[in-house]
Order: sequence, then structure tokens, then C-alpha cells
Amino acid sequence: MDIIITDTETLEEIQTRFTAHFPYLKLEFYSREHAEGEGNSDDAKLDVHKRLSEIRSIHNSGELSIHGNQKVSTLEQAFHDHYGLNAQVFRKSGNVWLQTTATDNWTLSEQNQTAEEHAV
Repeated sequence: MDIIITDTETLEEIQTRFTAHFPYLKLEFYSREHAEGEGNSDDAKLDVHKRLSEIRSIHNSGELSIHGNQKVSTLEQAFHDHYGLNAQVFRKSGNVWLQTTATDNWTLSEQNQTAEEHAV
């Protein structure tokens, strides 16, 4: 899957495309980076209705390729390095969403499959 990144896109549009391919995962975007192995707090979460032009410092446009065999940490780093976006992948566990900080070395497919197995 390729996600088009332009300044006219909203965070919600990116989230929707991502979740269409990984239904038990979601992306959240934050105003600051999180340290390795740590999560972000809700107070740093960005409004999903904002356009990318309003929230990022790197205004590159392009396609971000996302594949099931890609590690969570690799995807989050690509959002940051190429597009100036601080992304965090979440995995559904029952009725709650968990930040994948302890399992950032898992692939997106592994995360999605684990979440599906624990779906309510």
C-alpha cells in the first residue's frame, strides 16, 4: 500500500487509508517525538482534522510505501524522517487501544494478527 503525503491531506485521511489495510491497527500523530520504548501522552495528540501543512515542518510530498512485513519502528521513523510527522502505531486489544512501544520491533502484520486474535 502506498499513502500519498501532501500538504493538502488531513491526518484523518492518512489514518483511514492505513486502517483500511490494517483493521486492528491505527495511527495517531503527535506534536513531539517519543523516545524509543516510550509512548506519547494524550496532551500531545494532534487534531486529526488538521491539514499536514498546518502541523509539519518538513513539507516534502511523495508516496510512503507501507507493507505488512515492515516493522512498526521503521514506519514511525519514515513518517518522521521524510515528512516531519510524529506517528505512533496502536494495536487493538479487546476494547482498548495499546501503544505498540514494547513491540515496535514487530511487523505490522504481526501486530494486526495479534490484535485480531484478541478481538472481542
